[in-house]
Amino acid sequence: MITCVVEYTIDAAKIDAFERFAERWMTLVEEHGGTHHGYFLPAEGASDKALALFSFPSLAAYERYRELFGRHPDFVAADRIRDDSGCVLRYERTFMRPLLPRRD
Repeated sequence: MITCVVEYTIDAAKIDAFERFAERWMTLVEEHGGTHHGYFLPAEGASDKALALFSFPSLAAYERYRELFGRHPDFVAADRIRDDSGCVLRYERTFMRPLLPRRD
C-alpha cells in the first residue's frame, strides 16, 4: 500500500470552494480504486494549511489513477473548481507507506 499525503496552502477566505474541491476528489479517489482518508482543514484561528491523505494498493494502481488527470471529464471538472476559485495557492505531494496497528 502507498499513501499520498498532500499538503495544501489555501486561501482561507475561499474555504467553501476548497471544501467543494475536496469533496469531489474524495469521490474520485474512491471511484478509481483508492481509499480516501479525508481532508484535514483548519479548525481554530487563521490558518492557510490543509492536508489530504489517500491510499492505493500499489504505486502502479496510483499511476493508473494519475493517467486520468487532464483527460477524464470528472477529473477536469474537479480541477476546474480549484482553478476557477483560486482556493489552492500551492500544494506538495509526498508518498508514504503506512504502519498500521496490528489486529490480532
